[in-house]
Amino acid sequence: MVAKKPRKPTGKPRPTRTSASLPPEVYSTLQDIAKQKKVSVAWVIRDAADKYIAEQRPLLESAR
Repeated sequence: MVAKKPRKPTGKPRPTRTSASLPPEVYSTLQDIAKQKKVSVAWVIRDAADKYIAEQRPLLESAR
């Protein structure tokens, strides 16, 4: 077993990993988008999540 090198502190919080099950047609569409944009499927999902959160922000703030 190879020991991992410790990461240098950057001052940024580490991203949180998550997993989600997607219908095959949704994942296939994500792959097509990623290929067209020359990015990863993970990047497409993060971008979509960022846009969704921005869209929902007014609803979240009015609920406070």
